[in-house]
Amino acid sequence: MVARFGFWLFLLSDIIVFAGLFAAYAVLSISTADGPAGPELFNRAHTFLETTCLLLSSFTCGLMTLGVEIRRSSLIHASAAGTFALDVAFVGLELSEFMDLLARGAGPTRSAFLSAFFALMGTHDLHVTAGLLWLVTMMAQIATLGLREMVVRRLFCFSLFWHALDIVWVGILTIVYLGAS
Repeated sequence: MVARFGFWLFLLSDIIVFAGLFAAYAVLSISTADGPAGPELFNRAHTFLETTCLLLSSFTCGLMTLGVEIRRSSLIHASAAGTFALDVAFVGLELSEFMDLLARGAGPTRSAFLSAFFALMGTHDLHVTAGLLWLVTMMAQIATLGLREMVVRRLFCFSLFWHALDIVWVGILTIVYLGAS
């Protein structure tokens, strides 16, 4: 019971961190220092691919949770592999976007807008990367410990974390990418 409460506190504190980053972005998004703004920098097709990968990974994560509920290891492993692959693709797409922006001279030191953008996106990407490591750890626990109660609880926490990251991404998509029009 204490672990569940603690995890909910962790998720809420994480949401507060992202709320602060969103607020900073909202305030600084117009401070381009006569440099490029969002509409000049963002590629909507690229953003659509990122969004597709992340939201599909949320679906596969849900399937993994369902597999745990019905104790079907083939569904758990296939869904976990799908979640992992989709999120590796997401992180790769994000890194390619960052590299493209840096190559065009639109790095975080160019303007307050870009500093806020890189801070928000970088924090989200670090969370996704941590989630990937957590998923690998969970799969190792399933392989060694099976579906014991503590492993199932940890998988449930992972799933909550993963879906929270998707909610944050929907905010990023709406405010950063679609709001830049």
